[in-house]
Amino acid sequence: AGRLRFCKAVEEEEKMHSFGYRANALVTFAVTILALMCAMASLSDNLNSPSPTSQVQVLNINWFQKKLDGDDEVSMTLNVSANLESLFTWNTKQVFVFLAAEYETPKNSLNQVSLWDGIIPAKEHAKFWIHTTNKYRFIDQGSNLRGREFNLTLHWHIMPKTGKMFADKIVMSGYRLPEAYR
Repeated sequence: AGRLRFCKAVEEEEKMHSFGYRANALVTFAVTILALMCAMASLSDNLNSPSPTSQVQVLNINWFQKKLDGDDEVSMTLNVSANLESLFTWNTKQVFVFLAAEYETPKNSLNQVSLWDGIIPAKEHAKFWIHTTNKYRFIDQGSNLRGREFNLTLHWHIMPKTGKMFADKIVMSGYRLPEAYR
């Protein structure tokens, strides 16, 4: 009778292990397939060669002044147009885009001031034209902006559903601030 009970216990334990082992194998297989699909999605983004376009016009310098603390400040009216549709693939969640004024000073080889930004949630919104003043203050610590040449650079960060984030930019040159405060 003792031997019979022992055999039944071993048999029941084998059934439990059998179920546990099967569940473990199924979960491991599912996670492996999911990881493989994520890796393929991420790698497929490397096949996309985007060709975004952008143009920015400075319509007006609204004011250009020296603040009480000695810093220069500029307010501009801008027309920003861009076609970023080629940045979107089936793996793109959204695109963060910002326009920056970039210039050199004797103290710094690169000064970068963000003027405007936005989040593009879908390809349908990736072709846009906006008429705006700079959303953020264009200030230089010191009086380095008079007569200064600067670039307007449209930067973007592509945020994928899976995989690594990509960033790039379009540099538009040929802009100059006035010689005198207004």
